[in-house]
Amino acid sequence: MRLSMTSDLWWKNAVVYCLDIETYADGDGDGIGDFRGAIQHIDHLDRLGVTCIWLMPFFPTPDRDDGYDITDFYSVDPRLGTLGDFVEFMRVARDRGIRVIADLVVNHTSDEHPWFKDARSSRDSRYRDWYIWSDKPEPDDPKGIVFPDKENSLWEYDEKTRQYYFHRFYRFQPDLNTANPEVRDEIARILGFWMELGLSGFRVDAVPFLVEQVTDTDSDKLPDPHEFFADLRAFMNRRDGSAALLGEVNLPYDDLVKYFGSSLGNEITMCFDFIGMQRTYLSLARQDARPLADAMRERPRPPKDSHWATFVRNHDELTLDKLSDSERQEVFAAFGPDKDMQLYGRGLRRRLPTMLGGDMDRIKMVYSLLFSLPGTPVLFYGEEIGMGENLELEGRQAVRTPMQWTPNRNGGFTTADPSKIQNGMPKGDYGPEEVNVSAQQRDPDSLLLWITRLIRLYRECPELAWGESAVLDSGADPVLAHRADADGETVVAVHNFSDAETKVEITLDGVDSSKVLTDLLVDGTIEISDDGRAEFELGRYGCRWFRVSTPETAPADSADAS
Repeated sequence: MRLSMTSDLWWKNAVVYCLDIETYADGDGDGIGDFRGAIQHIDHLDRLGVTCIWLMPFFPTPDRDDGYDITDFYSVDPRLGTLGDFVEFMRVARDRGIRVIADLVVNHTSDEHPWFKDARSSRDSRYRDWYIWSDKPEPDDPKGIVFPDKENSLWEYDEKTRQYYFHRFYRFQPDLNTANPEVRDEIARILGFWMELGLSGFRVDAVPFLVEQVTDTDSDKLPDPHEFFADLRAFMNRRDGSAALLGEVNLPYDDLVKYFGSSLGNEITMCFDFIGMQRTYLSLARQDARPLADAMRERPRPPKDSHWATFVRNHDELTLDKLSDSERQEVFAAFGPDKDMQLYGRGLRRRLPTMLGGDMDRIKMVYSLLFSLPGTPVLFYGEEIGMGENLELEGRQAVRTPMQWTPNRNGGFTTADPSKIQNGMPKGDYGPEEVNVSAQQRDPDSLLLWITRLIRLYRECPELAWGESAVLDSGADPVLAHRADADGETVVAVHNFSDAETKVEITLDGVDSSKVLTDLLVDGTIEISDDGRAEFELGRYGCRWFRVSTPETAPADSADAS
């Protein structure tokens, strides 16, 4: 294999694992996860094959929005530990070859942040222009309200200074004014501070909202968003040339691709493929691979040193906002028919195993798909064991329940009294008695060992991360087939979205009968005809990865050996 890989592009074939310190593991027995607990379980991530940990917010917070309402960007929430604990976590991760990135949440602050407290004390405050104010609320676009179940406006009146402040999210999260150069400088200082403590990058929250026009007078003051991100990336590169930005950019492809930095690739390093994710669920609902295949064909090629990030589930609602109304209703009907399973009219608050009715063949097929799709795979904590959701919790919290380590009390998450756990665990078939790490480590057919195997295989197939990808005609609507090529090497992946056995016929341009398809998931080979055709059967929800290779032949005198 002659693939040109450098350490500066470590994220090209990374395996990213998102975890929330607060719900991952409790090291001091108070019922709240902390850095000490996470340190004790890093070996689990090492065994799994994770190469990059993405930390959800761990900063001081009133915790009215699961930590996204921040009161200090330069410290650790005392409930979760100290800066010393953070540094020790970084050291332990580094010793195992695991990089760490963290959420960069600088769209807004908590209304309890010292900056905002000062800003609302007087119109002459030093920090007044760090936020966005108006004498009257601008007209609201209902589609722009992120949480329509909680908010009915983007503006909130401040009694003392008699002006309205802007909040894209909750009213207790006033937006920062990125038109102010002092704010932009402060954001750079925040990045620099945490990079000095070892972070390899950041996941940028709500990228399109970070620099946006919110009043009629904004247009002359706002920086160009692409200049803003180019400057941010340049600042990071001066500190660490391999640092990465993982962007939450849920936009149509034509708008999204601009955030890579056009042809230069000098802005967001990786962008989540929200459209591909949503089409995946439409394909699952229809048992028809064509919606996902169409998305893969439509998806623009990122600049040379940029990449897509692929995922099955994230920490928010499973948004379906880029599907048509009728398509969204199809997915709702298949995977979340009850109103309580839906959120904001646009998404689902469920995890994959419950949506698929616990069908392990189907669940394993979806994760095989994740690790073979072109892009950097991202796992949400608990996916590796098939955790479910707790619909008794409010909103997005349903999928943010404590990690389930053992079948014992509190799932091994904490030794505290269960009443001290903020987010209760699922019960029944998806409770820790049935779904946990320790049991799956000993079960050769478990989801945990399947995903561990997929990660190892993904890392052994650099074509998937570094190569050129193309969708193939599979000869069957339920089957997605695609190939990845790099430096004369080819890997082919096929996935059956149907619950019926399906015949597959693919044609591989540039390949003839001197080659075979060597199965990488099970033992065996598939012959290729002179015109590059290969035919085989895929079982219900079947998945196979192949390498195009030269047939192995026995030594000429092997028949005479005795």
